[in-house]
Amino acid sequence: MTISSLGGFLAANRARITPERAGLRLYGDRRRVDGLRREELAMLAGVSSSYYTRLEQGQSRNASPQVLDAIATALRLDETERLHLHRLAAAETRPHRTRRPVAEKVEPGLLELLGAMSGVPAMVVGVRKDILAWNPLGHALFAGHLPAAAPDSPATRPNIARLVFEDPETRELFVDWESKARADVGCLRLFAGEYPDDPALAELVGRLAVASPEFAALWADHRVTACTSSVHEMRHPIVGRITVTEQGLSTAAPIGQRLVTYTAPAGSPSAEALSLLAQVVGDARTGLPGPRSVRA
Repeated sequence: MTISSLGGFLAANRARITPERAGLRLYGDRRRVDGLRREELAMLAGVSSSYYTRLEQGQSRNASPQVLDAIATALRLDETERLHLHRLAAAETRPHRTRRPVAEKVEPGLLELLGAMSGVPAMVVGVRKDILAWNPLGHALFAGHLPAAAPDSPATRPNIARLVFEDPETRELFVDWESKARADVGCLRLFAGEYPDDPALAELVGRLAVASPEFAALWADHRVTACTSSVHEMRHPIVGRITVTEQGLSTAAPIGQRLVTYTAPAGSPSAEALSLLAQVVGDARTGLPGPRSVRA
């Protein structure tokens, strides 16, 4: 059983499209739900109602890219959601294999780049949102209450999703915690669609769903979020209120790791706060050393 299903994604998105938004005329019929009925979505996508029903119920696993695109258009999916739909459909056609979890090791090129970014808070994040490495400024900005050596071992490696939902200090760090939580769950679901048979990812989702009702509710919503760029306001314990742009830059290698950076516009109060934090880190360490990480 995979951790992300095509049928669940289709049903959740169908429920979000009202007939009015889809341009359908209503004639006073009573509706049990606000969203589209299966037959209405099938009509909009140009497929038979019985075929779409089988697809949503997991009884048909050979949808063509053209059919998937037609359904995505009817559901008004954005490009990230459309790609996720195609990945879920492709996963339905593959035999599911149980694989042993493999501990990730940071890609050497990303580690070199991280070491060169002493003035920018940054970290390397894996496909399960594990923090595989961070530079001193990234550690100080995002998780200064954790040991600097935490990413060095899989046993102590921080996980962003677990920090957001289980760690009180991380929850307090983000002024709009709900927005941060939604973004991280949407990103994690996107990874689940790309790596549907990853047992460690499935274990993480299961653990969070049991430990956090908030996570469980967001996961059940089936929304996906591009893991690219977002703006967050933080209550930092050292430099106070600070607004940063979080950007995830994917590696060219097909291993799913991303370099995540936190920046602020030049000359802004937040940029000055980052400079102050860098000074504090430098004073504490008598100069900035290289990043902490697991080395391959």
